[in-house]
Amino acid sequence: MTEDKAKVNEQHEQETLENGAQEEPSTTKKDSKKDKIHKKSKVEEQLEKTENEILELKDKHIRLQAEFDNYRKRTIKERMELLKTASESVLVNILPVIDDFDRALQTLESVQEENHVREGVNLIYNKFQEFLKQNGVKEIEARGKDFDTDLHEAITKIPAPSEDLKGKIVDVIQKGYYLNDKVIRFSKVVIGE
Repeated sequence: MTEDKAKVNEQHEQETLENGAQEEPSTTKKDSKKDKIHKKSKVEEQLEKTENEILELKDKHIRLQAEFDNYRKRTIKERMELLKTASESVLVNILPVIDDFDRALQTLESVQEENHVREGVNLIYNKFQEFLKQNGVKEIEARGKDFDTDLHEAITKIPAPSEDLKGKIVDVIQKGYYLNDKVIRFSKVVIGE
């Protein structure tokens, strides 16, 4: 029996060795499958990381383009505003000359006879008014209108000559002017109360 036991032990050892030899290739196959899976997961991680980086760069690029477009629009708008109001100081300094022309015309209207001076002054005045219109200057209509603090400056109040002129502008002391819809001089007015 001891011989039988020894034979069985020997067979068992041999089978274990054979099974071990067989298991080694299967474990190497399992290991290689694990390695392949591990490698795939690494590649997938890198791919995902790269895709995220690309998305991030696209987002940065789009934001930069939008920012530049906003900057471009803002500078164009500022340039247009500057061009519209660049001549403002010159035109504001010309306004007293317009006032003098108005006074001269009022004085010349009182003269009854036909006068070449009046015609000459009218001609110059009309050309001057046309020049101002071309440069975007226009008069603020005030007489008979409601008082508006955004356009008018009240000098004084007087009793209204009629009920419909209460709270309205009765007289204009000095004309006001717009430059491209911006008030460059307020109308100085008298209000009826």
